[in-house]
Amino acid sequence: MDRSEILALLRERIVRYAASHLQGSADLAQDVAQEVLLVLHEKYAELNRVEDLLPVSLEIARLKLWSARRKIARRGEDRAANVDELPLASLELDPYEQAARRETLSRLESALAQLGERCRELYRLKLEGYSFPEIQARLKVSTLNTLYTWDFRCRKQLLGKLADLENFK
Repeated sequence: MDRSEILALLRERIVRYAASHLQGSADLAQDVAQEVLLVLHEKYAELNRVEDLLPVSLEIARLKLWSARRKIARRGEDRAANVDELPLASLELDPYEQAARRETLSRLESALAQLGERCRELYRLKLEGYSFPEIQARLKVSTLNTLYTWDFRCRKQLLGKLADLENFK
């Protein structure tokens, strides 16, 4: 069995291993397997036997999974709620809830008006349902991490403005 056949079999095994540790995220498991194979190709080209490649590949996969989990937690993707699964609110609100909602909406609109153009545009695109890569393309941002930084700073500014408005009452 030559190295390419071994790597093909290892890829299948790594995908299964990664998917079992990522709660069934098939795309992310494929990405992890691809990264493992890239490392094997670049740094372990001298290994040609299954007995040598298997433990190394699983250790690399473990480290890549750890890195992927850290990235997911850092970006908050593990805490994101699927909007399609949220229950619909009752259309019949009592007068107190209606007034509270109007007041909250008014404060939010006022705080958003005080933000810069970039933050307002970012919030508009997020509310329209665009993903971060789509927003990156629309705003012509060079890297996705820059967009994540902008998002963090805009949220921090918005929370500060809302707190100022709350204290002003």
